[in-house]
Amino acid sequence: MRRSYQAILAAALTFTSLPALAEHTCPENNDYLQRDLAKAMIRELVAEGGDEARIRQVLGSAQCQPKILESIARPAEKTHTWATYQKIFLQESRVQKAVEFSLEHADTLARAEQTYGVPREIILAIIGVETRYGQHMGTYRVVDALATLGFDYPPRASFFRKQLKALFELEQKAHIDADAITGSYAGAMGYGQFIPTSYQAYAVDFDNDGITDLVNNPVDAIGSVANYFHEHRWQPGQPVAARARVEGNGYQPLTKKGYKPSFTLDRAGQAGVTAISCQGSGVTSEYCFDLPGDTRVALLDLEGLQGTEFWLATDNFYVITRYNHSRLYAMAVLQLSRDIAAALESPQ
Repeated sequence: MRRSYQAILAAALTFTSLPALAEHTCPENNDYLQRDLAKAMIRELVAEGGDEARIRQVLGSAQCQPKILESIARPAEKTHTWATYQKIFLQESRVQKAVEFSLEHADTLARAEQTYGVPREIILAIIGVETRYGQHMGTYRVVDALATLGFDYPPRASFFRKQLKALFELEQKAHIDADAITGSYAGAMGYGQFIPTSYQAYAVDFDNDGITDLVNNPVDAIGSVANYFHEHRWQPGQPVAARARVEGNGYQPLTKKGYKPSFTLDRAGQAGVTAISCQGSGVTSEYCFDLPGDTRVALLDLEGLQGTEFWLATDNFYVITRYNHSRLYAMAVLQLSRDIAAALESPQ
């Protein structure tokens, strides 16, 4: 997605060790208006009150983009380790941009935190990872991205056609110019990189000006990121993850259960896994927690810069993965958020 999260990852990789790309290419006849599926979508949009001439104008201008098909065929997340993510996202320059953005939008962040129960540092970390605070929102025309993937990428074509349909619906409701708006290679837009259906479902008019604008209005973007987390059941006050110690080999089956919490801390303890306690550890810098034994958790093993790391993650960690389905992404957001919180607490 855009020259931030996805594009930075792609730029950081060399693909010499990857298998050959799937054979999804742009056809010689690139007139999307002639596709049967496109005709059906146009009929649906018109039946819902859409402007047929406008829809045909925009869709008729869409161009299949080979680079988009290349990017989606070799997603960077599958080749990365936590060590790579650390180098990309846990940068002092990103933290400083967060501090500047926070000072500029302090009242909005405070209101979002109070309204939705999501800490400002988490909101800041998401926007920082996604677009570096609006600096890199993506350079692909969104209609090109969604048409390319909706009609010329069969593995997920139905999903992206749904996004394309939503883009046209947003043109009237969110004052988006479907012909001009740019975003990621997957069609994500704005400060927080919302795909069109997420824009429809979770975006909020946080400054109450009658327009829900995540592309030009950081106030709406802040509120919408917070609302996204709220709607995905963020639990205010619950820690996100703690470093863990392991003994023996009993922990190994737990690492294969994924990042969605599915067993209790008591069960982890029986397998030789214990969370770092915050008691007397200096909570500001430690990734620790002291939670009841019936708390649901997941066990992560990550290859970091200093070798294998073990983490116990709560439901709030899982909520972060609803924004991007990657445990590495969620860990980057968590650690960037902690760096941001520390910087905000320091004398300026």
